[in-house]
Amino acid sequence: MAAAIGALDAFRWFTAHSGHGHIVVLRASGTTETQDEMYKTVKGVTSIRTFLFTDRKASYDAKLLEAVKNADGIFLAGGDQSNYVRMWKGTPLNAALDAHIAANKPIGGTSAGLAVQGSWLYSAMDGGSITSPEAMNDPMGAANTIEGDFLHSELMSNIVTDSHFGIRDRLGRLIAFVIKAEALRASPNKRYAHPLVGLGIDEEAAMTVETDGTAKVYSNLDGHAWLVQRGEVNELALGKKLNVKNVSVTGIGKASTFNIRTLEVGQPSFTRTYDVTDGVLTQQKHWSLAIHGGAGVIDRGDLTPAKDATYRAGLAEALKAGQAVLDKGGSSLDAVEAALKPLEDNPLFNAGKGAAIAADGKTYLDAAIMDGGTMKAGAVASITRTKNPIMAARAVMDKTRHVFLAGEGADAFSLQQGLEQVDPSYFHTPEREQMLVDWKKDHSAMINPTHMYGTVGAVALDSDGHLAAATSTGGLTGKQWGRIGDSPLIGAGTYARDGDCAVSATGTGEYFIRDTAARQVCDRVRWNHQAIEQAAQDTIMSVGSLGGDGGLIAMGADGKPAFAINDLGMYRGAISSDSPVIRTAIYGDEKLK
Repeated sequence: MAAAIGALDAFRWFTAHSGHGHIVVLRASGTTETQDEMYKTVKGVTSIRTFLFTDRKASYDAKLLEAVKNADGIFLAGGDQSNYVRMWKGTPLNAALDAHIAANKPIGGTSAGLAVQGSWLYSAMDGGSITSPEAMNDPMGAANTIEGDFLHSELMSNIVTDSHFGIRDRLGRLIAFVIKAEALRASPNKRYAHPLVGLGIDEEAAMTVETDGTAKVYSNLDGHAWLVQRGEVNELALGKKLNVKNVSVTGIGKASTFNIRTLEVGQPSFTRTYDVTDGVLTQQKHWSLAIHGGAGVIDRGDLTPAKDATYRAGLAEALKAGQAVLDKGGSSLDAVEAALKPLEDNPLFNAGKGAAIAADGKTYLDAAIMDGGTMKAGAVASITRTKNPIMAARAVMDKTRHVFLAGEGADAFSLQQGLEQVDPSYFHTPEREQMLVDWKKDHSAMINPTHMYGTVGAVALDSDGHLAAATSTGGLTGKQWGRIGDSPLIGAGTYARDGDCAVSATGTGEYFIRDTAARQVCDRVRWNHQAIEQAAQDTIMSVGSLGGDGGLIAMGADGKPAFAINDLGMYRGAISSDSPVIRTAIYGDEKLK
């Protein structure tokens, strides 16, 4: 239905939906470049004719009207949309275009040709092109020339369109367009089923829309469509600066699904909320971070006050590292990686320095990371020299076509990527060496009940609405035969999926693997519609029913964290934009404080 500049696949969609028949290109300025591109590059059409308008008289021309009537597809080229309004509105051509649309024949457009396809449009009738600051400074003013009653499309009946988002700052003006258009169509005698929304298309993107409303974005780069829903407007009046709260903006990308009728977006590229205060647009910060530092049988008398404080300080350092990323608008993926690095560097925790020592006297480190937006993941197992294993997992995700590397291959890859390497002795601490000695006496890996499972993990939500999870561990003291637990296994100890949840687990990994614990939490949210707390608790109890001990942290799509423990304590903490004070807890019955 509507296409922006860009992807050839969108042009191919257009020609295919035109039955590879007769295409008519309409434009009010420029050359035959659109015709040439379709004919020479896209190919596969019977004919292409371009009509260039220089005055309103042409909209009454019988031959042109006959060509439009017989067209299998019509494409509106770029230029100045005010020319289209001046030359076409109320003419026989306007009626012919409406008839074409009503017959469900495809109509496309680029730039100005896209901008005129909404039920309401910015017509630029004053000869200029209003900027976002100008539009928000006086949304009801004369410069914000909003036009209705031009092209009439049932599919686009609640849509205000705009283009060139990737190159120009146009979000603020599209918000102003939607708000003024809604004000203009408001009538005490008529109720509308749906409010107007804005649909902006990036410079490097194109969108196609089927007659059932199903839409798809095409882009050779990282282009998007921007769905803008207006929020709560305050004191809208001529000459007054715009004030509006909670404008919802959703990014629709190549991997997204979208229906222009229902406005439902699946796998959005981002979900943001904006405010406009006295004409100034700002994005709301909405982020959340939760971490864990492993689980154990921890009673209040087990830790000295000094040791208790030291653990909390380690958790706080990790939370600060993740907060620094999220508070600047960084991604949840970067945040969980940043949060885990200080935990891997802290000898108190069983990850990186201070990792558990295997039966052969060596340390073998595992880690995983997952991006809930793209569903990409990276993991490493049994690496022996990388100072921060979580960085190796991230490199697997970003730099390879694989998900999981292990052993010598993972070590070689980490070295190739230039990640910091250390002598294996770096990971040993006197405490861990003593644990191995004690283990060898009776082959029990559960020597220190206060830190039985020292895995570290993080889950986060960023201001674009993306979830991420990361986990890192040294495994179990005395582990043998290349044992790998749940931590690096996507779906067992680590998992994230936008719209559902992110999870990092710690405990007897064999049981978390058998119960696919991390994925299970998200499935309970997705399919059983459970709240994140209930999904997390039911999952850890399911693991417990198999004989597994431990805990997990989970985060819902709204950023709410959940901590689930089955009769154990867990080193844990959280911070968010709504509650920007670091809170930690250790004991099973303790609330974050």
